[in-house]
Amino acid sequence: MTKEHLEAGQTVVKALVKAGYTAYFNGGWVRDFLLKIPSDDIDIATSASTDDIQSLFDKTIPVGLAFGVVIVVLQSHHFEVATFRTDRTYIDGRRPIGIDPASPEEDAKRRDFTINGMYYDPLKDELHDYVGGKVDLEKGIVRAIGNPDERFAEDRLRMMRAVRYAARFHFIIEEETLKAIALHASEILNAVAIERIWQEFEKMARYPHFDKAIISMHRLGLLQTIFPILTNVSLEEVEKRVSHLPKFSTMSPTIASLLELFPNSSIEQKLALCDRFKVSNKVKDFTLFHHKIEKLNVKPGNMGKYLDDYAWVKILSHPDFDTSLHVLACRLSPDDEQLLMQEINERKSKLQTNIERMRNGKPILQSSHLISAGIQPGPSMGELLSLGEKLSINDHLETPDQILEKLKTTDIWPM
Repeated sequence: MTKEHLEAGQTVVKALVKAGYTAYFNGGWVRDFLLKIPSDDIDIATSASTDDIQSLFDKTIPVGLAFGVVIVVLQSHHFEVATFRTDRTYIDGRRPIGIDPASPEEDAKRRDFTINGMYYDPLKDELHDYVGGKVDLEKGIVRAIGNPDERFAEDRLRMMRAVRYAARFHFIIEEETLKAIALHASEILNAVAIERIWQEFEKMARYPHFDKAIISMHRLGLLQTIFPILTNVSLEEVEKRVSHLPKFSTMSPTIASLLELFPNSSIEQKLALCDRFKVSNKVKDFTLFHHKIEKLNVKPGNMGKYLDDYAWVKILSHPDFDTSLHVLACRLSPDDEQLLMQEINERKSKLQTNIERMRNGKPILQSSHLISAGIQPGPSMGELLSLGEKLSINDHLETPDQILEKLKTTDIWPM
């Protein structure tokens, strides 16, 4: 948590209180504050209405007026400011049909889990806990507020969140909450957009114990609902497939972790998974490249043993190479991983100049050199430039003239 962000959040609360309203920090920030975990994600709950909030601050973003939510922007800091409320009936398993003003206690009791249902007054340094969140936090328990069946019927994504919090903080899920998740796990896709499920996976992957979260999801029936192909896969097999995840960096792409669940899947199946979750092109590009690297037999003494220098330069210059290699190397023993990294570093050192040229898009042979040699712009020039770069790397040619002389001996040089 940056000092500036905290001070800006306090300023927002001060302004609301000065105007006659009640205002507290709430939700995940309070939980993390009590756990002494840094957090810049400050949300604010208040008795002020959205109209009051918008009139009080110079810059606001009306992101969810129907649900009492406004973003307040202060000194480049963004704060979600929400009116204390109770929710009306939920009809889609995701959002209520409307809201009504409420007291802080009523507002707390509509929230998901006790550890997220507390308020903190940053002006008086006081905790307001109407749901027993502090006790559960101290005991390491994830507990739904009130009736867990009702909480999950309101928002079925909360089932994944319960698993995420338990894995992230190494907590246990309270028994009634656990039973409710197992009971309603098969309903998650009925009301939750697949993109939201992907976002929840991404949040899980940011912290250690993602493997534990996946195993818990399988035990509770959530994983099989999301991935029907895993329906008949045993818990022991899932545990085996995700056994390398603890070695992954928390910066590893989420898709890399999930693909561990589907060994030997084809590139078509992997891309179909990407399409299903509607991931970004960046994630799809990583998936394609990662599949290519996986097929190179990632082991010391064997990885890409039939590749020439040009192919290696293309691979080593790729922005996803180090990430992909790290993920795949996690499958090796520590000794083999060390040997492989040593081999890769030696290859990088040998090809470093060519790697930098390819990354910067500055090969030795340029189109101007070909024009000077009488080659007109067009498809033929493109082929010659591509082959020229390959020859310069594989044959260790260092000047445009050397490359041109070599190109003139090839079949694609115009007669």
